[in-house]
Amino acid sequence: MRLTSTALQDGGNIPRAFTCDGDDRSPPLAWAEAPGETQSFALIVDDLDAPGGVFAHWACYDIPKNYTALEEDSGRPATSDILRHGQNDFRELGYNGPCPPHGHGLHRYRFRLFALDCPKLPLGPRPSCKQVEEATHGRVLAEARLMGRYGR
Repeated sequence: MRLTSTALQDGGNIPRAFTCDGDDRSPPLAWAEAPGETQSFALIVDDLDAPGGVFAHWACYDIPKNYTALEEDSGRPATSDILRHGQNDFRELGYNGPCPPHGHGLHRYRFRLFALDCPKLPLGPRPSCKQVEEATHGRVLAEARLMGRYGR
């Protein structure tokens, strides 16, 4: 399975528009080559270099199996009645983009898409990103990754 974005290259810099210094929109994402038995997808975005450890920026789950992309700004819960979002480490539902401390250098932001063997994850109404990720354990058919960098 492959995960790509028209807004950033794997290992490249994340444009300002997708960060707290810009419009804080989620970037457009597309994927291909998911296993035929996929029943849904889940997406986790986190900062691997946050001072306190891995910091969750977005969890989107119960993405229908027929989806092959998320449009730009899909990270806002109000933009779709279909997509479900976890509570990130900013304590908000949906996407909050890169916002590393000033002068902390470049941070690595990991986008992970999971193809799952179930149509819905067994989660309550406001799960944390960590709970979303834990709910995928034992259900992952394939995983694709995309890495972006951002510093302030």
